[in-house]
Amino acid sequence: MRVAHRTDSATLSAHVHQFTLPLAIVRTDGWRGYNGIDRSHAIVCHSDGEWARDDDADGICETHINTIEGVWTTVRNFLRPFRGVHKKFLSGYIAICEFVINLKSVTVEFISKLVKRTKS
Repeated sequence: MRVAHRTDSATLSAHVHQFTLPLAIVRTDGWRGYNGIDRSHAIVCHSDGEWARDDDADGICETHINTIEGVWTTVRNFLRPFRGVHKKFLSGYIAICEFVINLKSVTVEFISKLVKRTKS
């Protein structure tokens, strides 16, 4: 996750180009700030009542943004007790939150390697 201090089309397009591969499929809601993204772009339009779409009729909704919306709900809930965070420190708080979100994939083997490295 990255903090974007501006969310205009040019800034978001630059972020997408910097952090994705050219063949990546970018999935977004219908917000106008995403209009300038020059990648394969799948959109679900919440204002039209669309939340997910099955593009190839196989019964699986390939186009949705539920995962990232869930992540941002977690971020908001994580930040709520702080009653506002100065933008200077926001990246650090986001990094901590990202670590907590990813913690569910941490294994005993990973912790063992981490402990061994800190003892060296």
